[in-house]
Amino acid sequence: MTEKSFNYQGDGQERIDVFLAQNAEITRSRAASLLADGFVTVGGKTVSKNYKLRMGDCVSVTLPDPVMLETKAEDIPLDVVYEDDCMLVVNKPKDMVVHPAAGNYEGTLVNALLYHCGDSLSGINGVTRPGILHRIDKDTSGLLMVAKNDAAHNFLAEQIKDHSFTRIYEAVVHGNIKEDSGVIDAPIGRHPVKRKQMAVIYKNSKEAVTEYEVIARFGAFTHVRLRLKTGRTHQIRVHMAHIGHPVAGDTVYGPKKAAGKGILFGQCLHAKCLGFIHPKTKEYMEFESSLPDYFTKFLEEVEK
Repeated sequence: MTEKSFNYQGDGQERIDVFLAQNAEITRSRAASLLADGFVTVGGKTVSKNYKLRMGDCVSVTLPDPVMLETKAEDIPLDVVYEDDCMLVVNKPKDMVVHPAAGNYEGTLVNALLYHCGDSLSGINGVTRPGILHRIDKDTSGLLMVAKNDAAHNFLAEQIKDHSFTRIYEAVVHGNIKEDSGVIDAPIGRHPVKRKQMAVIYKNSKEAVTEYEVIARFGAFTHVRLRLKTGRTHQIRVHMAHIGHPVAGDTVYGPKKAAGKGILFGQCLHAKCLGFIHPKTKEYMEFESSLPDYFTKFLEEVEK
């Protein structure tokens, strides 16, 4: 284990999880986890993540040794859009799970990354999510950025937390959206009854903002471009269903009878563009991926 100590010299009112994220080279979520597990003390006493520091507080944090990664490296082809010594951008196919979890311990993006990168992945997010900065659903295709070391991970994670990096999606949704563009500003939280789903709710929720722009209309369907201003779980799927235009093929938030029979297996949603400040060069980089076959085939179908 590694121990670090800090003497707080600020003027107070700073949350300890924020302070640790800025000073202990860990993410804020990692800081919250360490606080919950009792690995952080102030003056020798454990505190909660929303403890506000006072001038002169002595903060000690114990960083447990990394757990040996049990997730297997698998020789799974990766569509690598960009790669250097501190990060890579990959184009995830539909049907691939991002990280191992119950029922999906093999064939995930993490299994493929372990084979491709070896030991060169950040360990901040634990043994099942090495290098993973953000995720997209199994049935969503498109671009993801992955960190190869902890410094790059922290730098990129700050952009995610600040909502300062670019994420643009394309989708086909049910119905004819009348407006050419718009903004959906509606908070998202865990569904109060269906605990595996998210919902637009106004209590115990987080700010969620999605901008949309119509690309083409096909009567019963609309092809849209969507820019995420925040990154909540299932944000696009929940927001589009909220305004009465669920994503085609999404049987969780949309019609139970899926559209595009024989073409769509899951939602017609693609993470098309990703932009960020590079952790080493500090220059803005932006990448785009082409619409995958399932998406273009469905477009052809609805255009008939």
